[in-house]
Amino acid sequence: MRLSILDQAPVTKGNTAAGAMKKAEELAVLGDELGYHRMWMAEHHATNTFASSAPEVAAGYLAAKTKNIRLGTGGVMLMHYSPLKLAEVFKTLSAFAPGRIDFGVGRAPGGDNYSTYALSEGRQPMFHNMYEKFDTALQLINDEVPEDDLYKKSIATPAQVILPEAWLLGSTGNSAVQAGRRGVGYSFAQFFNGEMTKEILDAYKKNFQPSAFMEKPQINVSYMVTTAETKEEAEYEAKPQDIWRLLFMRGQFGATLTPEEARDYPLTEMDRMIIKENRKIHLVGSAKEIATLLQEEQAHYGFDEAMICSIPHTQEKRLDVYRLLARELL
Repeated sequence: MRLSILDQAPVTKGNTAAGAMKKAEELAVLGDELGYHRMWMAEHHATNTFASSAPEVAAGYLAAKTKNIRLGTGGVMLMHYSPLKLAEVFKTLSAFAPGRIDFGVGRAPGGDNYSTYALSEGRQPMFHNMYEKFDTALQLINDEVPEDDLYKKSIATPAQVILPEAWLLGSTGNSAVQAGRRGVGYSFAQFFNGEMTKEILDAYKKNFQPSAFMEKPQINVSYMVTTAETKEEAEYEAKPQDIWRLLFMRGQFGATLTPEEARDYPLTEMDRMIIKENRKIHLVGSAKEIATLLQEEQAHYGFDEAMICSIPHTQEKRLDVYRLLARELL
C-alpha cells in the first residue's frame, strides 16, 4: 500500500502558526526519508486552528526541501482563483520540480462566509461553475486552447513543462463520476464524515477515461489517525482531538487541548457516546492495529493509497505516527 501525508499545519495549544509551518517542513523531510509517496497541504481560511492557507506556496517550498516525495495541494480551493492563475502556478511548480507536483482541487470554500466574500473582493462568490473552471485550468496546464470564451486567447506559462498529476477531492461521492470522466485522480476525505462506500469508488473507476494527466484510475483516501506503540498511549494522545471535534460540532471553536487537559476534561455520558460515534472518522490504536485496519479497508474498497492526517499535541508524537506506520506498511 502506498502511504501519503495530508497536513493542515495544525496549531495546537501553546504553539504558534509560524511554528506549525516549520513543523510541516520537518514532516515533509521525514516523509521523504521514510518513503511516503506524496504530501499535500490543505487550504483553510479564517481559523487559528490551522495555519495552512496557501498550500500552493507551501508545496513549492517543501519541494525544494525534499528529493523524492510528491508535493501538492489537498486541495487548492477552486472558487477563489482564476483558472489561468492556477495553471500558471502549477506549471511553475512543475518546472521547478518536474514529476513531483500534484494539482489537487477542492470545491469547498475552506473558510467562513466572511473570508469567502473577502477572497472574492466583495463580489458574489461563484459556486455553480466549479467543474467548468477545473476543465479550463486543465486545458491551460496542458497547453490547450480553452473552450471557455474568456480564456480562448490566453496561454499559461511556462509552456511545455511536465504535467503535474491532477486530482479532484471529495467527501460525499458527488465528484467521483466527474473525476473519472476527466481522467484525473480521485481523493476521498474519509475523515470528514466517514461516508465512503465501495459504490462511490467503483463509480469513479467505471467512468474513468484516460487523459494526459493520468493513464489509469488512481484513488487515495485520507484518514485521521492517532497511533503509538500501545493502544493506551494512542488513546491518551487522541483524546484532545476527540474533544476538539466534539466542541466543533457544537459551534465552539478553540485551540486543541493538551493531553493532560483532555484527560481531566469533564465529559457527560452523551459526550462519550458522540466521541465513540466519531471514532469512525478518527482511527485510534496501536500501529499494528491501525496498519491492519488500513489493509482491510484497502482490500474492501479497492483504493490505491492511504493518506494520513494526524494531530497529536507535540511534534515528536506526530512524527512518531508516521514513523510507526512506515515501519508497519512501507
